[in-house]
Amino acid sequence: MPDLPQEILEKAQNIKLLVLDVDGVLSDGKLYYSDKGDEIKAFNTLDGQGIKLLQNSGIEVALITGRESKIVTLRAKELGIEQLIQGCEEKLDALNTILKAMSLSLQQVAYIGDDLPDLACIRRVGFGVTVPNANPVILQHALCCTERPGGQGAVREICDLILQAQNKFDSAIAPFM
Repeated sequence: MPDLPQEILEKAQNIKLLVLDVDGVLSDGKLYYSDKGDEIKAFNTLDGQGIKLLQNSGIEVALITGRESKIVTLRAKELGIEQLIQGCEEKLDALNTILKAMSLSLQQVAYIGDDLPDLACIRRVGFGVTVPNANPVILQHALCCTERPGGQGAVREICDLILQAQNKFDSAIAPFM
C-alpha cells in the first residue's frame, strides 16, 4: 500500500485494536468440506506473523465471525488471540462488547471486513479497511482497500501499515535482523 494519504496514516496512528472478520479476510472466503463433512480452512502464514508483530508491539487483535468453526478457535489459540466471537450476525454489538471490556473507543479500532455483516463496523471504527475481493458496497464505505486479497496476505499489509504509522515497525522486526 505505497503512498498512502496522510489521513489514512493519521488514523492508523491511533489504533490499539485490530478486529478481523475471518471468512474472506483471514481466509480466502471459500468453504471447503471433506467427504466426511469436516470443514477445512486455509490461513496465510504472512497474516499470522503480522498479527504476532502487532501483539508484540502492544496492539491487540480480535476476531468476529458470523460462522462457528473449531478451526477458527484453534487458529485464534495458536496466535494468542483471546477476543474471539463466533456465530455472530450482529457484529457491531459484538465489537461494542469487546470495546467495553477493553475500555477502548471506536476511534482506536481498525476493522477489516469484506461483506455486508461487516458494514456497520467498517463505517463506525476509526480505521475501516476491506480487501479487493469484497462486496462492492463494502469497497464504497471502507477508508482503504488492501492490495492483496483476503486469505493471501491482506491482514499482513494492514499490520505492517499500523506498525509503520506508529513508528513501531523497525523495533517489531528487529529480532529477525
